[in-house]
Amino acid sequence: MPEAFVLPEDAIEERFITASGPGGQNVNKVATAAQLRLDVYALRLHPAVFARLKVLAGSRWTQDGAIVVTARVHRTQEANRAEARARLAALVEKAHVAPVRRVKTRPGKSAREKRLEGKAIRAAVKKGRGRITLD
Repeated sequence: MPEAFVLPEDAIEERFITASGPGGQNVNKVATAAQLRLDVYALRLHPAVFARLKVLAGSRWTQDGAIVVTARVHRTQEANRAEARARLAALVEKAHVAPVRRVKTRPGKSAREKRLEGKAIRAAVKKGRGRITLD
């Protein structure tokens, strides 16, 4: 895995769109929301990393093999652009991390005995709740 993954500039396409939500006239006039499209095929990723990235991207993955990230939290284009790039880089970095395989384990003898003792105690408690017979 690369220490700090740098996205190639030729793989990114930037667009600025008008943001929605509160903000008054500023929202209606200024296109501050940043929308980045990353061409995944241009990254030349390993097939396993590519598959993990596709799963991580989810609905942000388009049919033509691009990831679309939109940032509209900040009031300036520069801040939204920086946030979108950071989120995109974090997504690609996370895809480079292979999941750790789980090692199957079995409970030890003492753990099994302890579990069975607990079950016996619980069974005795429940048995005491049964019908009372007059002998």
